Amino acid sequence: MQVTTLSFQNIHTHGPLFADLLRARHRTFIEQAKWDLPAADGMEFDQYDTPASRWVAVHEYGRILAGVRLTPTTHRCGIYSYMIRDAQKGLLDTIPKELLYGEAPVAPHVWESSRVFVCDDVPAAMRLRVQMQLIAEMVRAARDLGASSVLGLIPATSPRLARRVGLDCEAAGPVLDIGGSASVCVNISMATKMH
Repeated sequence: MQVTTLSFQNIHTHGPLFADLLRARHRTFIEQAKWDLPAADGMEFDQYDTPASRWVAVHEYGRILAGVRLTPTTHRCGIYSYMIRDAQKGLLDTIPKELLYGEAPVAPHVWESSRVFVCDDVPAAMRLRVQMQLIAEMVRAARDLGASSVLGLIPATSPRLARRVGLDCEAAGPVLDIGGSASVCVNISMATKMH
């Protein structure tokens, strides 16, 4: 099993990995979850897939197993910044505005994680290992980018897993029904992971 953090600076060195990641997102979010998202050529993408973002891919033998996108909270592209903040500002009609207890942060030390997934065909016996690889690389990549915390919108059951693998994860908003799933915004502190 391999874990790779992709950026616009290095995607050319990883062959079809980035396109494969977007195809896996298409299967996960459009085909299976039935979310109404932009797509082209069997790949899911949105306005947050810009050169400012990074993508973590867990893969094995050319197959994507899991992924996550990291976006700086300071980034802007037209009217958009990052998904959680834009939802709070009412720019996204599929995510409720009241997803955070406070105002969405804009700071160089805070990054957003989004489009977190583990492919449904990952065997149960392998799932925890894949999740741990994904989380470990997300933490490493975020720290390398200067993040002291990561803000994410995740399934409401995920904070238990995060604590189980040693992440300091705290609810940053109420549990909401988003796209038919119970979801919650969390703040993940990188401080306990910094040595």
